[in-house]
Amino acid sequence: MKIIAIGWNYMEHNKELNRENLPPHPVIFMKPETALLKDNSPFYLPDFSSQIEYEAEIVVRISKMGKNIASKFAHRYYDAIALGIDFTARDLQNQLKVAGSPWDICKGFDNSAPISKFIPAQNLNLSDLSFSLYLNGNNVQQGNTSNMIWNIDEIISFVSRYFTLKTGDLIFTGTPHGVGKISVGDHIEGFIGDEKMLDFDVR
Repeated sequence: MKIIAIGWNYMEHNKELNRENLPPHPVIFMKPETALLKDNSPFYLPDFSSQIEYEAEIVVRISKMGKNIASKFAHRYYDAIALGIDFTARDLQNQLKVAGSPWDICKGFDNSAPISKFIPAQNLNLSDLSFSLYLNGNNVQQGNTSNMIWNIDEIISFVSRYFTLKTGDLIFTGTPHGVGKISVGDHIEGFIGDEKMLDFDVR
């Protein structure tokens, strides 16, 4: 199982990171399976970063193998969605950007990808799906898939040009604006629509 993530997929998030130009295609990075944090287990801040930031995202679960999938057929290749967080060591990421180095250590460290339960995709309008993240009871991120630069089907089509998608693979589809730092003692809650999907502590 592989975890594929999409960067810079919401315009307002690009602006808060001072990115003025749109990338010409989806920006892809990977997380190892050891990045997953399930069952609302607590997240323990690592000792190698002083600036871990949350990035809430809709996650798509691939339901059958596919390669070079056309966008118009992409909906046949996933069956469920979840809410996930792409925890990012922003201080490390900034250093890596300057050096022109890959993002593996700032994005793929252990437990950097909390994920909720999955819900069936078939009854949802994935082109207009709201999701939100709360930090200590305050709404810090409010997103809607209608604001994606590349929608879910376009992402699957693009990714499948380079990687064969297999059953169980996960795609993190990008975060809206409002990312921010977490600290020990914080409490995180996440919602898809009105349904609570994430509820865990930072330690």
